[in-house]
Amino acid sequence: MLGKLADWNDTIVALATPQGIGAIGVVRVSGKLAIEMVDSLFPSKDLCARKSHTLHVGLLESGGVPIDQVVVSLFKGPSSYTGENVVEISSHGSPYILEKIITAITKAGARLAKPGEFTQRAFLNGKLDLTQAEAVADLIYSNTEISRKHALQNIRGGFSSVLKTLRDELLSFSALIELELDFSQEDVEFADRSQLNGIINNAEKVTAELLSSFALGNVIKNGVQVAIIGKPNAGKSTLLNTLLNENRAIVSEIAGTTRDTIEEVLNIDGILFRLIDTAGIRQHTNDIIESIGVERSLEKMSQADVVIYLFDVNEISTEELLVVVHEMNEKGIHYLLVGNKIDLSTDKELAEKFSNINVLYISAGNKKNVDVVKQRLVDEVLGGKLQNESSVVSNARHYEALRLVHQSLIDIQKGMEINISGDLLSLDIRRCLHYLGEITGEITNEDQLDYIFSKFCIGK
Repeated sequence: MLGKLADWNDTIVALATPQGIGAIGVVRVSGKLAIEMVDSLFPSKDLCARKSHTLHVGLLESGGVPIDQVVVSLFKGPSSYTGENVVEISSHGSPYILEKIITAITKAGARLAKPGEFTQRAFLNGKLDLTQAEAVADLIYSNTEISRKHALQNIRGGFSSVLKTLRDELLSFSALIELELDFSQEDVEFADRSQLNGIINNAEKVTAELLSSFALGNVIKNGVQVAIIGKPNAGKSTLLNTLLNENRAIVSEIAGTTRDTIEEVLNIDGILFRLIDTAGIRQHTNDIIESIGVERSLEKMSQADVVIYLFDVNEISTEELLVVVHEMNEKGIHYLLVGNKIDLSTDKELAEKFSNINVLYISAGNKKNVDVVKQRLVDEVLGGKLQNESSVVSNARHYEALRLVHQSLIDIQKGMEINISGDLLSLDIRRCLHYLGEITGEITNEDQLDYIFSKFCIGK
């Protein structure tokens, strides 16, 4: 737990760079007395007299004994990350030196920061709203270009600005309705109901779009599970190796070589695809280990976001492939049909055999058309939905709150259709505003903040 709000008067200190040996390490200090505490350990200059956003080189000492030659960066509040006085000390990256610096600062009166406490202070001091604060953690953990761009856009207020527009429109109208209630005896109407109807319709459309973007947000944040399924010796392991451009899976002419699932991650155009090479699926096998592998293959297929059904174009019949298509459709599986070993057939033969079936043709062994499979995977997942400036929901907390916002908007619409009284309409709008406020942090509680920021790194 992050502690009670009474603790926010404390000055905190933490290591801001990763644990371990490095060229440079950074210790971050934040709080009302941050500059004074570091100044007491830095005899080279009077830090309290220096301007904000300046750098100072000198020896850092503890009890008159030098610890290291450091660079001290000053950021005076409110023009700092946390909104408080912030000092960052850059030293040589020895864990021993960094520990000595942190110990010296705690002896000067600071306490060790808890996970996410610097960013939580930035939120409490109005430097960030809650969605922006959560985007900081997303940016730290981003591992692709798309996830980086998405997190950075939210830090800059992309998602927040959409919610702020909705909230401001509803707030202004809610105020007019409540003004009507003050003059209820005089039967006056300050709020144009047709205007409210337009605001609600637009808000419902925006929230519906945000809710539908959650699937894409999950892809950006967590990646896509892709199961490569097919009969033994269809070339599944060869395809995995070709996609990865390395010999990750054992390839053999002997059917049933892959006994268990093999999982690897492939970055295609900024999306992480978690490729799962499965044991070949066949009706009967006397090999106990292989049969366990087949069971796991079927399990992975049911869990995958996309299934690549790989088959040998020379071995499978049209009727057999149509049965596979029917079963996939019945189970609601998102799949791609990929015909392998096309180097052993002519284009004419393939066109005649699979004329009414949507198949991607490849030769995994010769690396022919494998890039087409990669592009189709990206197209299947993104479907042209991702735009640089579009707001995408990737946070489960935001999604749940938006779902309640959307339902509240529907309730407001229904209330207006049956011409409910102004006081009841006002309550419905207030409920909607409450859920919007929960997303951005205008309405929150300590337990919720503890949960959100406890997932951050210490030092951030």
